[in-house]
Amino acid sequence: MTAVATFDQNDILQVEPAAAAHLSRFLKEDARGIRISIRDSGCSGYAYVMEAVSEEPADSIVITADGLTLFVDRKCAPALTGCTLRLVKEGLNETVKFDNPNAGSYCGCGESFTINPDIEVQL
Repeated sequence: MTAVATFDQNDILQVEPAAAAHLSRFLKEDARGIRISIRDSGCSGYAYVMEAVSEEPADSIVITADGLTLFVDRKCAPALTGCTLRLVKEGLNETVKFDNPNAGSYCGCGESFTINPDIEVQL
């Protein structure tokens, strides 16, 4: 039986200051913030989606972190609860990674992931 996950809006997503600064550098002047969601994708099942938006998306949870505004798709919130966005440096490259306790496993290339079976997501 799959349980419906409950969550506190304040605990959905944490953003480390370095990750917030990194994401902020890529926003254009007309961007209101970044929408975060997940979608069906890849060999493992789901992929994270981040996109700059000029308006607040409907049915989103607003999170602010170090001057950055994030809009988390409410349908995806159970799968993102407890997640931390971290800036990871690999050689000369920097990228923002999702440290998600709800991810069961990742595919070999790291682009898609499974969600623990006790988390219900309706995409």
